[in-house]
Amino acid sequence: MRYFILFGPPGAGKGTQAKLMVEKFEFRHVSTGDLLRREIKNETELGKLAQSYIVDGQLVPDEVVVKMIKHEIVSNPDAKGFLFDGFPRTTEQAESLDALLGELDHQVEKVISIIISDETIKERIKHRATIENRKDDADEKIIENRIKTYHDKTEPLITFYKEQGKYVEIAGEGLIEEIFEEISKHI
Repeated sequence: MRYFILFGPPGAGKGTQAKLMVEKFEFRHVSTGDLLRREIKNETELGKLAQSYIVDGQLVPDEVVVKMIKHEIVSNPDAKGFLFDGFPRTTEQAESLDALLGELDHQVEKVISIIISDETIKERIKHRATIENRKDDADEKIIENRIKTYHDKTEPLITFYKEQGKYVEIAGEGLIEEIFEEISKHI
């Protein structure tokens, strides 16, 4: 089984590239946000547990998210591979993912990181706000906070995966097709 992580700041084009990767390589796309919404909608035990945190305005604990990911993996034994998007976001989550995959005698193959400048992040998010009518994407303070959170919390994963020899950077400021061609070279 093959496991890839798609990584990058908000507005880097992860969603666009994930769709292309799923189409071409027939990976199972694992978005933690989608998993949470599905589990809650289906009123599973994990969904009910996640909902109890969300209702209280708390983040869903890593161990609950990891259980959802494990369920997704074991429920899809015929998948050609899995593409994680939005997880892990912290070193602790990366360690949990490594432990989970280790239990299954698997490991992350590559972490594909789409790199764009902070200015490009701001431009893309503001553009997305006008197209998708997302008010949070139009608020300068929210955008700045999302960029800061990415740099503070998520960027340490670069070192974590570089040390494992799994980290690959892709320039994300070109054409969608060019970026995808570069990503494809690493799969």
